[in-house]
Amino acid sequence: MNFDLTQIRFRKFSINDYDAVVELWELSGLPIKDKGRDRFEKIQEELKRGIAHFILADFESQLVGVALITHDGRKGWINRLAIHPNFRKKGIGRLIVEKAEEYLHNIDIEIIACLIENYNQESLEIFQKLGYIEFKNMHYLTKKKHPGV
Repeated sequence: MNFDLTQIRFRKFSINDYDAVVELWELSGLPIKDKGRDRFEKIQEELKRGIAHFILADFESQLVGVALITHDGRKGWINRLAIHPNFRKKGIGRLIVEKAEEYLHNIDIEIIACLIENYNQESLEIFQKLGYIEFKNMHYLTKKKHPGV
């Protein structure tokens, strides 16, 4: 495949993109919480509340990259970064992260974080190359309403 980063087009998310985004998450090996945070209604609600924003990357009308950006008013989060397996290691992840940072900075968010599970070495490498610092002496705790969220 003849590919050039300048051919990547970024566009706004429409709720009609939901199925394609979930398909890309699955193809990328991300677990889907379809009874919780990743369900259609939950994402639609987060978009309406203004706490979520997607960055979509297309190549020749094909979705090849995505990230879900959220914030709590103080800290921004880059979540669910996924790159189509055929398009990895080409710089798309970097471009999406940079777009996410730009979006968050434009709404006055000064701290940006991400949580990356141990199995996801590709994402860890992208964020480290872009200057994100791993906190080794931190405990991440969660309390879930139910296991599917």
